[in-house]
Amino acid sequence: MIRNLGACALAWSCLVIASHAADAAQWPTRPVRVIVPITAGSAIDIVARATAQELSEALGQPFVVENRPGAGTTIGIAEETRAAPDGYTILFASSALTTTPATVAGISYDVMRDLIPVAPVTNTPLVLVTTHDKYKALGDLVAAAKAGKGSMNYATNGYGSASHFTAERFRLAAGFEAQPVSYRGTPEALTDVITGRIGFYFSPMTAAKPLVSSHQIDALATTSRRRTKALPDVPTTIEAGYPNSDFDFWVGVFLPAKTPEMIVQRLYQETRKISDSVDFEKKMAAIGGEPLEPIDQPAFAAYVAAELTRNAAIAKAAGLVPK
Repeated sequence: MIRNLGACALAWSCLVIASHAADAAQWPTRPVRVIVPITAGSAIDIVARATAQELSEALGQPFVVENRPGAGTTIGIAEETRAAPDGYTILFASSALTTTPATVAGISYDVMRDLIPVAPVTNTPLVLVTTHDKYKALGDLVAAAKAGKGSMNYATNGYGSASHFTAERFRLAAGFEAQPVSYRGTPEALTDVITGRIGFYFSPMTAAKPLVSSHQIDALATTSRRRTKALPDVPTTIEAGYPNSDFDFWVGVFLPAKTPEMIVQRLYQETRKISDSVDFEKKMAAIGGEPLEPIDQPAFAAYVAAELTRNAAIAKAAGLVPK
């Protein structure tokens, strides 16, 4: 009798495993929820909606975007970590995913334990802008900052934001002191750059480029590892002579931990096809986005892990603590 029960239990377990494998192989068979941990209209939201539309067309099921903003993107990310690992709740997150553990207190999740990095979608370099005709080159800004002995200020979009982290990484690499000033949004920060109330600002490319083109502000450098197509004449901070000052503001796709590998790889393959397409690259270029160097799913996971370590070190060196 005991042997029969054991055999039945084993057979049932095998049936369950086979059923789950079949479900994974057929994924998706129903609508997929897409969590965006920031407000509608943001760069991450635009990328997510464009990608979701392409995924819907490629896979034959609706990919429905839901914005879950708050607490520096951590509310939406936490919701993803609590979702069932069945491929029906995916997350679009930015490089903020790798900075918030060092700057936001009370986070309930561990990125590498609770999430699977699936694929990068695009990279949107930030651009260091200053008041028009104030500095001829980035070295002039650094010299002025050093001469000011901490009196220079810079704009951020809030404590621990990409603009804050980028500025801290740059000033540490360049070896000067400066004071952060938080703004509610990019338009307000750029207004104060134009008027000269702010020394410099690492701005999103889409917002800065029209002002650079109209000579209202100057672009001294970009944060990417290579020059951006949007401003091909502007050097990177590394080209300008400041090693270890680059900072990628990427957007990528994530799934909850324990999602079946078959689903992870299917989502990776479909996302990669989309991000590699010429039409999609054109859509991303409209918001200043450019492809990251092509990497497979394990390499993206390793990249995210390395970014977490690197950004924790930046936060420590800059004296940033979770708030």
